[in-house]
Amino acid sequence: MSRRKGRILAFQALYAYEAGGGTLEEVAAFPWVDGSREGGTADADERAFAGLLVSGTVEHLAEIDREIKKYLLPSWDFTRINRVSLAVIRMSTYVLLYQKDIPPSIVIDEAVDIAKEFGVDDSYKFVNGLLDALSKSPEATSTG
Repeated sequence: MSRRKGRILAFQALYAYEAGGGTLEEVAAFPWVDGSREGGTADADERAFAGLLVSGTVEHLAEIDREIKKYLLPSWDFTRINRVSLAVIRMSTYVLLYQKDIPPSIVIDEAVDIAKEFGVDDSYKFVNGLLDALSKSPEATSTG
């Protein structure tokens, strides 16, 4: 199983969900992954891991967005975050806050790689800076 592939599937599903591309159940079924299209294939473990990330992120979306807003510059409005970056940041924030067994450095590195691959221009720098600050927050560093 490739956790990276699972993270990419989760990011894609969260992007589709935010863009109005279907219900949570529809996007979490990853209909674009059937081997005959560009999405390629994914094994059952990759889909299960991605499904956990998607459902956890959506379930905690209000808390996640509150945390993200805390780490934006005062001059930066939440609605200015492009959808690709937002999907990556939301998924990564979920992991930082609720999956404490994954080291923050891995979460951030994966988020930056996904932002580089799918994002625009230097959006990965924004993703990196925000997640780095958030990873040092009391909410992300507490074990309870």
